[in-house]
Amino acid sequence: MQSLQTTSLRVIENQLFILDQQALPQEKCWLPATTVEELVGHIHALRVRGAPLIGLSASLLLALLAEQGTHRAQLAQALETLRAARPTAVNLMNNLDRMKLALAQDNFVAALTAEALRLIDEDRQLCDGIARAGVALVSPGSRLLTHCNTGGLATAGVGTALGVIAKAHQQGKVANVWVDETRPLLQGGRLTAWELGELGVPYQLITDSMAASLMAKGQVDAVWVGADRIAANGDVANKIGTYSLAVLAKFHGVPFYVAAPQTTLDRDCPNGDAIPIEQRAAAEITGVAGRFGAVQWAPENAQVYNPAFDVTPAALISGWVLDSGVVTPEEVANGVFVQQ
Repeated sequence: MQSLQTTSLRVIENQLFILDQQALPQEKCWLPATTVEELVGHIHALRVRGAPLIGLSASLLLALLAEQGTHRAQLAQALETLRAARPTAVNLMNNLDRMKLALAQDNFVAALTAEALRLIDEDRQLCDGIARAGVALVSPGSRLLTHCNTGGLATAGVGTALGVIAKAHQQGKVANVWVDETRPLLQGGRLTAWELGELGVPYQLITDSMAASLMAKGQVDAVWVGADRIAANGDVANKIGTYSLAVLAKFHGVPFYVAAPQTTLDRDCPNGDAIPIEQRAAAEITGVAGRFGAVQWAPENAQVYNPAFDVTPAALISGWVLDSGVVTPEEVANGVFVQQ
């Protein structure tokens, strides 16, 4: 396979490397992801994260394994192991469905490589389409609030919600971005703040519990978030805390937008109740660990509930910003996601 570079993925000499998103912002560290076990470990540890990026990394690894001579049956098993690595993010399933079709072809090695590279290129185009569609919804002088991380770290392109914000900044429309730190792993504080700083976008970091007071003071003009899965009725699964923001935005009359590529749509999922929600380790919220060591701030035996995602009902969403354009609540109510 040709050499390849995105913000978070590299292919060098037919080997896949990932940018360790657990090491940011203190260190840019590239880690090998040369086996299925390695990549699944990176996904579980959120060293690789972001719904589009997870699907793309899995697709690239399958293609590289095929080029290295892995047998078709072993590739089929690897595909299913990767599919189970992250149950909520549907991009992984959608990408691997396409890779499975390529694997069934006679010349499966060339087909897998071509499909993986096509998915990378398509994701870049999808991100550009989202940014073009979304920027029209941003008014000059906007103070925007975002949750988790939805930028180039999470995609092959400019990002989803953060891609919209970046394009709006380029057009001089952004006065400030409120960045939720985003529990449990502080991906807003560690990743989104870092990306916005790199892009020169003005921002202020806040804890997740501060959003309500900002809205009450009229300091938020719109909320922009991404999605890990969009059900056929418009319900959206995204990083835990998104639902809270949607409720707050509705109460305060603040527009709430979801930006995502069409690969995040799951037309076979009827509603949010059918979306599997990943439960994560208690240690992620009872303390913190990193290259600096470990700190425990909760009792050792504390009982913990730690879902990685929540579901925002369609009724709370002002618009779904896809690469194909903005989908309105009226269109969703009329079944547009089912019909596409």
